[in-house]
Parts: sequence; structure tokens; C-alpha cells
Amino acid sequence: MKSLVMAALALALSSRPSMAADPPGWSVTSPDGKVALTVGRSGEGDAARLVLSASVAGAPILGESPLGIVRDDARFAEGLTLASEGAVVAHESKYTVPHGKRREVADRYNERVLGFKDAQGHTVELHLRAYDDGVAYRYRFPEDGSKATRTVREELSGFRLPEGSTVWANPHDDPGEYTPGYETFWKYEVPAGTPAPKAAGWSFPLLYKTPAGRWGLITEAALDRSYCGGRLAGEAPGGLYKLRFPDAGEGNNTGSVEPSWTLPWATPWRVVIAGESPATIVESTLVENLNPPSRVADTSWIKPGRSSWSWLSDPPSPQDASKLKPFADLAAEMGWEYTLIDANWDIMRNGTVHDVIAYAKSKGVGVLMWYNSGGPHNYVTERPRGLMDLRKVRRAEFQRLAEWGVKGVKVDFFQSDKQNVIALYQDILEDAADFKIMVNFHGCTLPRGWSRTYPHLMSMEAVRGEESYLFDEKYPAEAPRHNAIQPFTRNAVGPMDITPVMLRDNRYKRLTTAAHEMALPIVFETGILHFAGTVGEYLELPPVPKEYLKSIPVTWDETKLLAGEPGRFAAIARRKGSTWYLGVINGEGQPRELSLDLKPLGDGTWKATILEDGESHSVPLDRKADVASSEPFRISLKPNGGLAAVLVPGPGR
Repeated sequence: MKSLVMAALALALSSRPSMAADPPGWSVTSPDGKVALTVGRSGEGDAARLVLSASVAGAPILGESPLGIVRDDARFAEGLTLASEGAVVAHESKYTVPHGKRREVADRYNERVLGFKDAQGHTVELHLRAYDDGVAYRYRFPEDGSKATRTVREELSGFRLPEGSTVWANPHDDPGEYTPGYETFWKYEVPAGTPAPKAAGWSFPLLYKTPAGRWGLITEAALDRSYCGGRLAGEAPGGLYKLRFPDAGEGNNTGSVEPSWTLPWATPWRVVIAGESPATIVESTLVENLNPPSRVADTSWIKPGRSSWSWLSDPPSPQDASKLKPFADLAAEMGWEYTLIDANWDIMRNGTVHDVIAYAKSKGVGVLMWYNSGGPHNYVTERPRGLMDLRKVRRAEFQRLAEWGVKGVKVDFFQSDKQNVIALYQDILEDAADFKIMVNFHGCTLPRGWSRTYPHLMSMEAVRGEESYLFDEKYPAEAPRHNAIQPFTRNAVGPMDITPVMLRDNRYKRLTTAAHEMALPIVFETGILHFAGTVGEYLELPPVPKEYLKSIPVTWDETKLLAGEPGRFAAIARRKGSTWYLGVINGEGQPRELSLDLKPLGDGTWKATILEDGESHSVPLDRKADVASSEPFRISLKPNGGLAAVLVPGPGR
């Protein structure tokens, strides 16, 4: 009997895949060969753990970083055995989008799928992708036939930055009446491993530079209703930033911290946009690429554009039809497509919302309307509320808006990254599409690339914007540097409704110059551009800057970072047709001289209309110039200053 037992044990051991038989690692390399992603093991025997590392042009961008995920019925961590070893598969396609960094997007990567089993035979797949501009991975639980609901208790994923790396990071908000909202001020150029100032940890994305001069941006993509939004733990010993789930108090204590779903089930992609310069990050569409294709078959009704906005200069104005009509007039005079009716419009006096909609329509201006997303997940009283969280009510409201001719909604105050609220975002997007209503989220989570799947998602806030001139006395001093970090961080991962171009002062006086503000519609990307200012500050502008604001596009064919250092300055060029728009901002309180190389814009000459700083706090100077790719474009920036330029092709181009 003993010999039979031993024989059976020997047979079982021989049939179990051996970790000792593993290759040194499993790798996938980007199509251009510069970016490499490798999975291997760390440790010995049953204590061995899967780890991941990555490099760019031969230099590390991620050190040995832990992998693993824990389900309520299985722990995929130590002692996993190899179940399947997929070959590297190449993918190459293109798709077009109605708004974003470029109209035509290339989606090119190499992918590999590895399967592993725990001791009980449960399976997890590890999907690996390498792009020319970064790496991504996710876990997937294949179908087990049971249709049982599973719960993820914890992700053990982490990102180990190379020793000596420098970090730009956004402290996450602790739960509160208006938080989390991704609206804290960034920590600039701190050593990797610096603890977060709040217990909530660090928000995605996290930007860093390695000692070898490589740049990385850590974030996540393709988050859907089956999962919660992630972020990074506040403690990062040795530069190891571990993924963590939301706080229990988010969303007014509604919803579960741990996500649950039925199999098959995949997590969001864990992403590092990576390159040899920050231009790779600024120009990247990797987050969108990782999302599913558009679910909206007919996109002809999706119209990006510019919008007037009354609330910031006069918060009670959405309750007064007589105050809203001049903003419709402003949009009509400036050729902007929309005007936004903000919070509390359902208690309007001096007319009704129907009067304002009809008036705007008579001027050829579309109307956007504000809604509170709550529901039990927030207790903010601004109204209308209670119309977005229940499907039947929400669809009835969208049908009503469609009948009124309203073009889009701004939905506010989500305050949670838990699974229940992530599902609400996608419910709103899916129902809005059925009624051809565009969507802008405020008081919201970070973009995870949803604009590819739902192209009527025009913008998201998730940034401390110019409304802060109304209520935050610290904002003016922070704003120049804050603006100069966004192209490399928040705006790198999706459209950003920061509501720029304030030319007069609100409650707190601006320190940015007029030309700095004028440059922001180019420096920042969004599908709908809400102008922060009053009627007078735009209509009373001299002809050239006024014409610039009339004609500024919000859709782009190409985007280039010509120069920049996060938080210090940014020079971004965006092309619409054959015309290039150049926005330059100085994030520091001292003058800056720049010599920009225009060769990335193509060979030739341009007729340039330039807006730059003079003595006025609210009006830029304008001048004409001929510029050529054969010569440097020299710029002198004032402290906290800027420059905007429109480059029209010269003769022969």
C-alpha cells in the first residue's frame, strides 16, 4: 500500500508544471524594438513570486515589480505554476476619433498571454503588451463554467522605480463632501519613495524621470463597470509604489471597496507610458488605445466646440434667465458652438429654461445643461439632483433633453472610485448615446480612455481648474506651475475641462499673464472648451486677440511637444489642417528665453500671428512675423508669462 501511495505521489508531482522548467523570463518587445517588458520569478520554490520589469532603449523604466491578485476563492501570488505560454502576436490598426490629440490614431503593439495556476487549479492569465510608447499588463480570469460571482480582495501589483528617480505626483483626496476629485496641487520633483501627505495615497497618473533620462507615467486604462478605480499607496519604500483600492468612506459610504463580477473577468490595464523624452508622454494615445473600440455607430451628432459659461463670474446666474441670455449672445458673437447652463437652473426666475434654450437656438447656439449625479453617493444639494442615478429616470430625462434640443450635459459630484460609481459613469454614457447627448463629467474620476469607446464623452474635470480663483486664495500662486505640469500628467491621459482663459480677475487676483491665458486653449486639450471669463472681457478685446478666440479649434490632426519641463514650461504645437497653433507657457516667476526648433512641424515657412505679453494684465500684444523651420523661433517669456501663435503656411507650401 505504501508503495502505491508513493507511486501516486510521484506521478502527481511529475504531472505538475515545474517552476524550475521556466525559461529565464517571458518577454515582449515593442514593434520598434526599443521598449521591452519581461516577466520572471523572484524567490525560491513555493515562495517564488511573479515579477515584472521594463526598459526603454536599453535603460530600465521599471525595476523588479511585484505581480499578483487575490480573489475570495483563490490567491494568485506565491508558487504559481505555468499553465500556458502564448506566442508573441503583433497587432496593427488605425481608428479615427472626433476629438483628442490627433484625429487618426495608430494602434500598434506586440502582445503575449501567459497562463498560471494556483495549487488548487484555479487559473489566471497575464496579458502583456509592449507599445512604442510604453507597456501595459492586466490579469484575466478565464471562464470556469460555474457562473459564480467572484470578488477581488486585493491586487498585489506594484511599480518599482529605478533608484534615484524623481517624481511628480498628485496627492489623493481623503473622502469628503466634494472629494475625491483629483483636484489637489501636485508635488514637484520629489525623490521617488517620498510618502504621500494624506492617508489616501497618490492619484494616478504618477510621472517620473529615471537617472538614465527615461520618462515614465504610471496610470490605468480600460476601467469598466466590473471593477473599481485604482490608485497608488502613500508609502513607497525603496521607490515601490503599490496599487490600492478606494477608501470605504468614498461616495458617502455607499458601495463596496472590493469589486465583484462573474467569470470571465479582466482587470483594467496597468500602464506605464514611457520614452526617452517627455514628448512621448505628452503626445501619447496609449490610454485610449487600450480601450475597446467605439460603441457608437453613428458619430455624426458628436460636435466638439467652444462654450460660454456664466457660473464662474456669477454663481447665481444659472437661476436667472436675464443673466444667461448675454452669454448666449457672447457665444453667437464669438462663433462658439455652445453656452452652458450650470447648477440650479430648475429654479430659474425672470424667465424659464425654455426661454433660454429658445433664445440660444435663435442665435444659432447649442445648449449644454448641468446635473448633479446624486443619488445616495453624494449629499451635495445643488440641483437638479436625483435624475441621473436611476436608469428609468435618467433615460426619461435624456429623452426630455433631446426633445428640447439640448446638445449635452455636464454631470457633477461623483466623489468615489468604487465599482458602483464607475458603473454609474458608464450607465450615463450608454444612455446618453441613445439620445444623442454629449457628456462632460465634473467632480469626477480620472480619464481611463473612455473617450475611445464612448466618443461623446467630450471632457472630464479631475483637475483643479480656474474656478479656484473664486474660492481658493492659494490658487493664484500655484496656477502658473500647476498649468505647466498638466500637459505631462493629467492631460496626457485624456481630455481635461480646466475652464481656461480668464483675462480679468475674479475674487483672487491672477498671477498668470494675459498671453499665458491665451496660450492655454492650445496647451490643454478638451472636446468642449469652456471659457472662464465674462462677456465684457472677450467682446472688448482688440480685433486680433478677439479673432484668435473666435477661431481657436478644439479638434486636432496632430500634436507635438516642441520643448518643456514639467512644472517649469511647456511649448506645444497642434495642427488643424495645414495650420499650426503654438502655445507656450512659463510656469515660473522669472523670465525665460526659449529657442524652439520648428523642424518637427515640417519644412518651409509660415506667416505667424503672435500674441505675447505687454504691460496689460488682461490684453495681450499682437504682431505679425515670418517664421521658418530653417531657423530657431526665439521667444522671450515674462514671469508666469506665455505666447500663442497661429502659423499659416507661407508661399509654396
